[in-house]
Amino acid sequence: MRVLVTGGCGFIGTAIVDLLLRRGIQVVNLDKLTTSANPAALSEWEGTPRYEVVQGDICDLEKILSVLENFQPDCIIHAAAETDVDRSLQSTAQFLQTNFVGTYTMLEAARHWWAGRGGDYRFLHISTDEVFGGLSDSDPGFSEQSAYAPNSPYAASKAAGDHLVRAWGQTYGLPVVTTHCSNNYGPWQFPEKLIPLMITNGADGEPMAISGAGHIVHDWVHVEDHAQAVRTVLEHGENCATYNIGGSSDQPHVEIVHMICVELDRRFPDRAPHSRMIQHIDDTRAEDARYAVDTSKIWRELRWRPETEFRSGLSRTVDWYLENRPWWQKIRQNRATGAADQRAA
Repeated sequence: MRVLVTGGCGFIGTAIVDLLLRRGIQVVNLDKLTTSANPAALSEWEGTPRYEVVQGDICDLEKILSVLENFQPDCIIHAAAETDVDRSLQSTAQFLQTNFVGTYTMLEAARHWWAGRGGDYRFLHISTDEVFGGLSDSDPGFSEQSAYAPNSPYAASKAAGDHLVRAWGQTYGLPVVTTHCSNNYGPWQFPEKLIPLMITNGADGEPMAISGAGHIVHDWVHVEDHAQAVRTVLEHGENCATYNIGGSSDQPHVEIVHMICVELDRRFPDRAPHSRMIQHIDDTRAEDARYAVDTSKIWRELRWRPETEFRSGLSRTVDWYLENRPWWQKIRQNRATGAADQRAA
């Protein structure tokens, strides 16, 4: 099998590419290689004949068609996306350009390139549970039939891309499939996200700040489990179907931070208790109180379930960040320098 992965140098993309390569699949990784890209996560595959990184923008139709013609893939996994909710509030146009226009361009490239060709092709679009909005404490998790109700520019831009994918499948017969995943965690996640931010701040003796009371609840899935689910859907999912992917592990933010403190106490007992560094900060931004997905369909139809229990996965994630301190410290330093330069300008 030959698979083109867009955004394969992102957090989720690198996990997917790594898994495909370990399964003996040939991969071309099309990535814009911005400052949020992380090719280091795939450094062990550099120079191997089954793997190639191509720098390119998913909004560049000619570039995409050239890659398709040269690589002749059997499948496309469209993982490229702008994903930071907070940044989407200030950079909405960028999110619409990547998540809406970029998805449109990828669909058009796939449609034109696959037209008239034989074979069992597939276009797999990776989306998020945030397109469905928020849940109350008593609501069941979102199903594949849940109504769309995005509550942020990020979620709206992803929802718009989802609708394009469905339309291209229904109108043009493009063999598409969409996945909606809950929050991911694990190695190589950039340190501005909740779990790595709390780990790295705690390890550096910095405040572990939680927005509000920390009662926001998300379902968490380990990124390696997500990659396994994507591979399963790619190989066995039904055309024009959608599948929810989750970890079946609803966790309040405040509880996650306390779990991280316990893990750090075990590793650095002389600095315990790390919980003294927890701070609650006021945050007036509107944020959905709870996200969760019902994963019964992917289990019933494709026999996929997450393998990683949250506490053990979190413990392994803490170890990974402590063992890879130079990687995240460099990112933090670069971003601090960039922020200082912007203030000076």
